[in-house]
Amino acid sequence: MDPVKRRDFIKTTGLAAAGLAAAPALNAKLLNRPGNKGADWSINFFSKHLQFLDYAEAAEACLAAGMNGTDLTVRPGGHVLPENVERDLPRAVKAFEQAGLKIEMMATGITDPGDPLSEKVLQVASEMGIKFYRLGYYKYDPTLSMEANLEKIKASMEGLARLNEKYKIHGAYQNHAGSNFGAPVWDLWEVIRDMDPRWTGCQYDICHATAEGNRSWPLGLKALKDHIHCIVIKDFKWGERNGRAKETYVPVGEGIVDFQTYFDLLKELGIHGPITIHLEYPLGPEKEMSVAQEKERTIELMRKDLASLKTYL
Repeated sequence: MDPVKRRDFIKTTGLAAAGLAAAPALNAKLLNRPGNKGADWSINFFSKHLQFLDYAEAAEACLAAGMNGTDLTVRPGGHVLPENVERDLPRAVKAFEQAGLKIEMMATGITDPGDPLSEKVLQVASEMGIKFYRLGYYKYDPTLSMEANLEKIKASMEGLARLNEKYKIHGAYQNHAGSNFGAPVWDLWEVIRDMDPRWTGCQYDICHATAEGNRSWPLGLKALKDHIHCIVIKDFKWGERNGRAKETYVPVGEGIVDFQTYFDLLKELGIHGPITIHLEYPLGPEKEMSVAQEKERTIELMRKDLASLKTYL
């Protein structure tokens, strides 16, 4: 080979090799640039399903399963009791940080802005770096009209919105199938549509939206789009109990939730935020398990749901 041509060849192939080596980093930069919302989903596991473990063991389970962190229960009967939030929430956050994970979400029972404990929980959570919390549920009062119920709930959520802004934390209401406020999502939209979406929103649950909305759920999603900054993932099939339709929870991808259409629509609408995976289905054959066995089985199912979810992401 001619020396000049050989030198050019080496130079060219060297640049190509350098380009290939740099490709992953470049690709990561392109994927994570503003406007591309699909590259950096934070996937967390709902700690309700790990409450048989202490904070350090729960963190170990999330790490072993490949999660980014946990959606911590900070509510009556939860991983952190509200009355102990000043002592126990920092302990939980530290345990996850030591495992290289984070706690950016929590599930609470908060509905009353006038309850001093509500403010205390939000204050401590904000200090610990938690960015999102799920509210408790509002029940409809059968003695009041629909309009009166919505006005009452709106007044309460406006009070919470002020606390959320004060502590710079986003309060999200989950649309849960049933007869409580938020199940049909249109009532939730009616209440929060004029509230600042930075502080008040919907923790959108596509599983429950499918159960309530069947094929109409995209309409509710589009109505709430500006207020959705965190989402719930789980799957279900219709079953039957005593002659009536009943939701039966199953692993992600094994039910009737149309996740591909859902995530395509999230991308189209620019909806993005941390995900919490809920594992509501049974762990397996009915038998007694030791704590260690239950932990291993839970991790196995966490991995399975996470792998299925990533095929849609």
